[in-house]
Amino acid sequence: MRFLRAALFIAPLAASIQVDRTGRQTYDGYKVFRVVPDRATADLEAQLESLSAVELSCNHGHADTQHFDVAVPPENLEAFAAFNYQAEILSEDLGADIALEGELQPFPGLETSVPATNAKAAAAAALPSFSWFSAYHPYADHLTFLKSLQAAFPSNSELITAGTSFEGRTIQGIHLWGSGGKDSKPAIYYHGNVHAREWITSMVVEYITYQLINNYSNDTAIKTVLDNYDFYILPIVNPDGFLYTQTSTRLWRKNRQTRSGTSSVGTDVNRNWPYKWDGEGSSTSPGSDARNLNNNRRYRGQAPGDTPENTGIRTFGDKLGAGKGIKLYIDWHSYGQYILTPYGYSCSAKAPNQSKQDTLAKNTGAAIAKIHGTQFTTGQTCSTLYATAGGSNDYFTDVTVAELAWAIELRDTGRYGFVLPADQIIATGEESWAGQKYLWANF
Repeated sequence: MRFLRAALFIAPLAASIQVDRTGRQTYDGYKVFRVVPDRATADLEAQLESLSAVELSCNHGHADTQHFDVAVPPENLEAFAAFNYQAEILSEDLGADIALEGELQPFPGLETSVPATNAKAAAAAALPSFSWFSAYHPYADHLTFLKSLQAAFPSNSELITAGTSFEGRTIQGIHLWGSGGKDSKPAIYYHGNVHAREWITSMVVEYITYQLINNYSNDTAIKTVLDNYDFYILPIVNPDGFLYTQTSTRLWRKNRQTRSGTSSVGTDVNRNWPYKWDGEGSSTSPGSDARNLNNNRRYRGQAPGDTPENTGIRTFGDKLGAGKGIKLYIDWHSYGQYILTPYGYSCSAKAPNQSKQDTLAKNTGAAIAKIHGTQFTTGQTCSTLYATAGGSNDYFTDVTVAELAWAIELRDTGRYGFVLPADQIIATGEESWAGQKYLWANF
């Protein structure tokens, strides 16, 4: 009855959406809280929704770490306090945190710091400027960056596409290979930005791609992995949603798919995979308001695999699996600092090679920590974090049959969350690169 008593003292107000001069939603004055559940999850979620709180993240895994991270608009802060949740403040002003991301910067051009004195140096000099990783960038510039990467490695790379988004944008990526020639070796398949607001993921996937190209001629370990595996890398697989976060609503998660019979927009592409699609951890309701981020952000769609983005990246992945096979699949996410192995649909099911995956995940986390001390939690998705019906790594484990199929949640653990400052991009890339180098050398 605590909720009812609190409601008598102060009723939450309907949050009004504030926009800046460019039409983008602002979050000035929103406070971010970590709420520890002390009641039924459904009741807690309903109460938070009554506050127009934006759900940022949740952890339903271990009992001692269960929490919800939510952003509460300034007009409902008093009502939030009246509900008397067990909570800690993660951010005093979400709008100020978003400002720390910095303005979106244009493509900086090609690297000029390396003198082109020989063929190897000339190739390195043709890479995009490393200053790319000092800022976040408009969607169109990511496409320019990919083209420039390919031009710097012309004999061992090609641009690739994996279908088309709901709004008609091509899902673009890059394919890298070594001395065996293209399509001759098992695949390593990476996705970034399936969730639109997770900007750090595309930057890290691009960082790894940059380093693979830059180090192929001067690092025997990198030459070995590229000579033994073909890399297929798609930095932004939800281009419509990603662009929407840059032009309208920074914390948007889903794609931008509309459906008949509802005014709600968007489906969670990572609850749409056609395997164990209708289980715990996804929603059957698209919600009622296209701009209400808290409303069924895990909507799984009307049918398995019915988003065009899922169709594109799934069909591409299935083709790789049916060809030379997939050694490693990683779906890159933020935030929380987790390395998650299958399964998400069940907390008891185990992959056939679960012991090997557990060891590799733990040691990959240790390799990451050696760079900047960033600690990653490792384990199976459902028991470590929460149930995820219709998730990608389950599909790639049991349907496409990749040997390793992981989801990695990058920095941080909640202080900045999805709006990681630009000055952390390079450090996040460095530690992720170290983790991948360990993994490639030991799987």
